[in-house]
Amino acid sequence: MEKAREANQKTMEKALANGTIVGYGDDVNLVHQADGPTHDEWWSAMSMAGLLNILDQFYKSGSSTTPVLAGATKHWDSIYVSRFYNWHSGSWKDAYNHGSSYKLRKDAPADAVDTLSKNLVVPLLEKMLAEGAIHEYEIDTEAIHSESPGSFWIYYIAASAEGLDKVNAALLATLKANPLGGPAFESLVDMREHRDTLSRTNVTYK
Repeated sequence: MEKAREANQKTMEKALANGTIVGYGDDVNLVHQADGPTHDEWWSAMSMAGLLNILDQFYKSGSSTTPVLAGATKHWDSIYVSRFYNWHSGSWKDAYNHGSSYKLRKDAPADAVDTLSKNLVVPLLEKMLAEGAIHEYEIDTEAIHSESPGSFWIYYIAASAEGLDKVNAALLATLKANPLGGPAFESLVDMREHRDTLSRTNVTYK
């Protein structure tokens, strides 16, 4: 997997420099599940064309069909869209990528993700970004639906293990200061479907 990542590095760097993409990275899963992923590679663009142009380059170069990838026990792709996000420019190695997946309740309004993002999630993560505890965050929904409707994801890249602790402490402080926040979140989200991921990540943002 490391060799596959290195093979894609020049393509990513060039695409970042010319504005085709705004960020890229690779993750190694730290909390393993029996049938879960071990590695992933990703890139972010401000358009679908930017995403697919890079994918096309990988297919043409053969890097997406190398023996290590072709022989992997499982492989899948996802395309997300983020309407709430922010980041620091720069590159970091061995940071932490924390992800949380959620599914809305069936009776949740159509703007539920927007409401939760604007009133609860974004203010907390913007504070963490300003304090340097995290380098990036995003709230994602699927652009191409391969999961059940109503799913959304919250990701943030912590600068260090201490950054993870700071986010958790800030979350507890936020819920204490706003005791209606937790019940409001749970009134819109089916918490039985909630899952978390934690990875070591190498990341670059423009």
